[in-house]
Amino acid sequence: MTRIDAKFAELRAAGKKAFVTYVMAGDPNYDTSLAVVKGLPAAGVDIIELGLPFTDPIADGPSIQLAGQRALKAGMSLKRTLQMVQDFRLVDSTTPIVLMGYYNPIYSYGVERFLDEAKIAGIDGMIVVDLPPEEDDELCIPAQKAGLNFIRLATPTTDNKRLPKVLTNTSGFVYYVSINGITGAAAAKAADVAPEVERIKSATDLPIIVGFGIRTPENARDIASVADGAVVGSAIVDEIGSGKSSAEVLAFVKSLADGAHSA
Repeated sequence: MTRIDAKFAELRAAGKKAFVTYVMAGDPNYDTSLAVVKGLPAAGVDIIELGLPFTDPIADGPSIQLAGQRALKAGMSLKRTLQMVQDFRLVDSTTPIVLMGYYNPIYSYGVERFLDEAKIAGIDGMIVVDLPPEEDDELCIPAQKAGLNFIRLATPTTDNKRLPKVLTNTSGFVYYVSINGITGAAAAKAADVAPEVERIKSATDLPIIVGFGIRTPENARDIASVADGAVVGSAIVDEIGSGKSSAEVLAFVKSLADGAHSA
């Protein structure tokens, strides 16, 4: 059982929904980013998605693109991202961390080397947005053999014919992308999300977490109420990008967490 599996078991036992946050590793610099990441669990975050900076983030909107650029300019890399996870694990051995990004940096680093070091660092799972199920031999299956969850995205265009393929070899949870398009592009609506979550639930026992387009505590509550949890990314990244202190960012995160946990 991974930390992700354990966290969902804990939440189910408590009758709670999951609150998941995305932040870009190294944005705007290593020390500030690490301070934010270390503070997320106390702010109410159940699972941390840690973005891996990349030069060509095709699925991301301006907010996360700029966050990646800031991180890269500050010297962030895959190796330093793994170091950040290790530094986090010095103070927190239980909160799950999911590395989210693109395959190119992992491929360049070397898959076997990456998986060995990711496991040692304390990563629990990964979301690699540009690797479809047809490429599972590249990373998904080796990751699962290494004891890491491989989390897949489902979208409004994932029809019933495609869904079983998407769910094959998926573990940890399913990330449902609530809107078509890039991150931060529109607002998620619970009325639109609910039937899609039920459709996916009919095909899997995995938790369904909904992300994209969630920016307020009320929105987080509404989305979490129709799913197993909610993910907030761009709204938090915007707070960091605006120059807010780590304490101010974490206060904003806490308001979102309170909203999701009230569902």
